Amino acid sequence: MTVDLASGDRVVFDGTAPGEVRVLSHAHADHQVGRNAGPVVCSPLTAALVETRQNTSIEVADQPANVDLLNAGHVAGSRAALVTDPDTGRRYLYTGDVCPRDRFYLDGFDPPDADVDVLILETTYGTPDYRLPPTDEVLDEIHDWLADTRDRIAVTYGYSLGRAQKLQRIAADADRGRVFVTDTVADVNAVIEAHLDVSFDVERLDDDSNLRPGDVLVSPAGAARGSAVGRLLDREDVVTAGFSGWAIDRSFRFRRGYDAGFPLSDHADFDELVGIVRAVDPDRVYTHHGFAEAFASHLTTEHGYETRALRKHQATLADF
Repeated sequence: MTVDLASGDRVVFDGTAPGEVRVLSHAHADHQVGRNAGPVVCSPLTAALVETRQNTSIEVADQPANVDLLNAGHVAGSRAALVTDPDTGRRYLYTGDVCPRDRFYLDGFDPPDADVDVLILETTYGTPDYRLPPTDEVLDEIHDWLADTRDRIAVTYGYSLGRAQKLQRIAADADRGRVFVTDTVADVNAVIEAHLDVSFDVERLDDDSNLRPGDVLVSPAGAARGSAVGRLLDREDVVTAGFSGWAIDRSFRFRRGYDAGFPLSDHADFDELVGIVRAVDPDRVYTHHGFAEAFASHLTTEHGYETRALRKHQATLADF
């Protein structure tokens, strides 16, 4: 995604296009700027996570005076960007992936007080089907499931950056046995612990780990059969669960082959997306990712906003 300012400078958000200012919102792979992209504007934590997760170096640029980074509430280190055109005063707010809910050690996104002319909003859960239950309600359900399966090994699946850290906290509070994590999760933990006042009291899974009923393993999805996680799944005393906003659809756990599924998400749900738009109250909204067209239509018909859904190959607002 790019925005061309009146000065002729181009601001690139989470993309590989050339530009004078390159903003990286967070360290998930689908929002990367590519190897050897040059200096990027991002949080120090995001830079450290990219270097660890992608095994590459990243140069953090000096933050321009016309770019403000705001906590996006999505994952550790995630930032939204408020860009002001120095020639016109026009303001652009790019959220990246965003979540307004406070969760564990993360503060939720708080829309800026400044006037915003253009909002560029991710719409992963941009239909009314994705109204997530309150976090406390979901946590109660997860704790009940962990209590009911205390006589088995629980393998819990979530992104190595984001969901996995929350699952570790949930498992630690569940009065079960030990908590194990895979190498990828442990590596992310170490970076977060080095930058934030947070710690994860867990053990790293290896071939010599002898898990027993009551233990919990936190792992990214898709572990290979030959791996330590894959071999663990062959045991009869193992139960599995997946955690995602998509789990609001009951078919989620069956499609993924999990024993249980819970709608624990790091994204804003439908009502929260609407709330963000109304709080920012921009002149125009651009939607992207997920249900971009459906959400844009809803904003126009139900709330009167001028909207555009970014489509494939429309990488810049100038494409309209």
